[in-house]
Amino acid sequence: MGILEGNVAIVTGAGQGVGQGIALALATEGASIAVLGRTMAKLETTCALIHERGAAAEPFLCDVSDTEATPAVVDAVVERFGGVDTLVNNAYSGSFGPLLSMSDAGFQKGFRSGPFAAFAFMKACHSHMKRRGGGSIVNLVTSAMVRWDLSTYGAYAAAKQALRSLTRTAAVEWGSDGIRVNCVAPHALSPGLKWWTENNPEEAEEFRRTIPLGYVGDCEQDIGRAVAVLVGPDMRYLTGATVPLDGGQAHFG
Repeated sequence: MGILEGNVAIVTGAGQGVGQGIALALATEGASIAVLGRTMAKLETTCALIHERGAAAEPFLCDVSDTEATPAVVDAVVERFGGVDTLVNNAYSGSFGPLLSMSDAGFQKGFRSGPFAAFAFMKACHSHMKRRGGGSIVNLVTSAMVRWDLSTYGAYAAAKQALRSLTRTAAVEWGSDGIRVNCVAPHALSPGLKWWTENNPEEAEEFRRTIPLGYVGDCEQDIGRAVAVLVGPDMRYLTGATVPLDGGQAHFG
């Protein structure tokens, strides 16, 4: 029996990388997983990996930026699994670059897929979680929010800071409903970061040296497993927090 036996979890952006790692870790602890993302082939791959571990999973095509469609997606998950206990807002698509060269649309993109999308999913899940006696929400943010040099990371950090503030507010307002809301700020070897490290070995090695534990985290073992513990019963008194999963690199202070 895993610590999440009987739990139903929604994980956005679960077709690859950190989202997939979180979905696999939650499933290993017994949760049933609604695997959300924009590419069906990737979602089906994640579902197949979950099925191999003996857990239930179902793919749901979803562009999180389309917030008007979010309630229907959540309702479809509830119809399939009977409820929602855990929500992981992982999906994100934003822009990087110097502020003066960034368009308004580019700057706003990260807000649509970040705090706007998370807000829509959080609201859509609230009543279902409350009906089941509570739940746990995890929003993914970034150590770029406290990075020593924010050059080219401005839009990304701004969107994630907004999400961090939203997390804290929901934790305070929804605590009486039994709903915990926390952030994690991960470093993990996602497909994008793996590509960058392979194509920029010198810069990648310099980056690795800034991590006290000496390596970039694994999507499942270092990020997913931590999220599984965070949403589980042993962390029932933690809410409104930002948990750095970055090997000690960032100082949130």
